[in-house]
Amino acid sequence: MTHDHDRGLDIRCIDLVELVTDYLEGAVDEERRTTIEAHLRLCEPCATYVEQMRTTMRNLGHVPVQEAQQLPDPVRDQLLAALRAEPQG
Repeated sequence: MTHDHDRGLDIRCIDLVELVTDYLEGAVDEERRTTIEAHLRLCEPCATYVEQMRTTMRNLGHVPVQEAQQLPDPVRDQLLAALRAEPQG
């Protein structure tokens, strides 16, 4: 457990936020994936953020591009702001 704990401290929350899309798409190498997963076991706010992003990506994957392009500017801006927001913690 100590090794896993130490490994989880090798990445900061802000850095995980930057890597979340690559992580969820399986585009990070094995070492980075292991470090991220160790961090997620230690950090409940990051674990929550990753699950929210996983759900968002799954749901947005089903939005037709034409419909997404027709979002009113304020709605699009709000959505983008929410996706860019850092997790608390």
